[in-house]
Amino acid sequence: MHPHRKELNIRKATRFAIAVNALQVVTIIAVIAYVLLSGRGSDRYVEVGVLALALLIIGWGAALDIREALNAERVAEQARMLEDAYAQLEALNGTLRKQRHDFMNHLQVIFSLMEMREYPDAAQYVESIYSDIQKTGSALKTGIPAVNALIAAKRADCAERGIQLVADIASGWRGLPVPGWEMCRVLGNLIDNARDALEGSAPDREPRIELRIDETPGAYTFCVSNNGPAIPQEHLSSLFRLGFTTKREGHGSGLSIVREILEAYGGAIEVSSDDKQTAFSGTIPRQAPAEPDEIGN
Repeated sequence: MHPHRKELNIRKATRFAIAVNALQVVTIIAVIAYVLLSGRGSDRYVEVGVLALALLIIGWGAALDIREALNAERVAEQARMLEDAYAQLEALNGTLRKQRHDFMNHLQVIFSLMEMREYPDAAQYVESIYSDIQKTGSALKTGIPAVNALIAAKRADCAERGIQLVADIASGWRGLPVPGWEMCRVLGNLIDNARDALEGSAPDREPRIELRIDETPGAYTFCVSNNGPAIPQEHLSSLFRLGFTTKREGHGSGLSIVREILEAYGGAIEVSSDDKQTAFSGTIPRQAPAEPDEIGN
């Protein structure tokens, strides 16, 4: 079965479980209300007591079922993101294998050109293959393999759409408290949004996305910016609200997920937009060092 179809089935099952259990609770409340209002004398209190006990049992079971259904949905979402991260790693690994396979061929061509004293052609050839290798190498500067793979995959996707994705990686992000697969959700959603904003942008402007990864003494930082059209000022305050979207197709959950993940680790995200650039800037605080008592000193 297709992995996305599995995800949809789990989501439907979760919603169904919640609906059924909520219906049970509403039904038992309606029955109690009916008994109270029907007025059957002293036996009414016995019936109400029995129904109240039944309500407690059903309510307790419903709460457990709903909690487990929501947990199952979260696990399914995590599994999907892990599958995406694994696919990106495989794609990057395939690119590296191809480059290694071609390396000897490149050396042979360069050696032949040097033997024939075709130095200008040799220099041009080296320059052409260097730029290709640099694209992959520049994505390998973080200490998080999943993030490296994501950058390489998104760069290739953007290139196919005529969009330039430039990664400025000034930090290895070693010690980042956010798991790699969750950081891929953050960066992936932001890059996808930037890509979508650039599709259909002004033809006289070369579409460009910039990803900046850095850190300060107190936090890990990143910024995803694009040179597409400005976001209307009245929309800026609603961008991270669940369900808000300016796209014709979409559920408006991407930026909400970004904020949810960052806030779970004490981080935050801000957006600024004008006619020249739209930028989403995020920070994730470093984890506080352990106290002496916690490490046995």
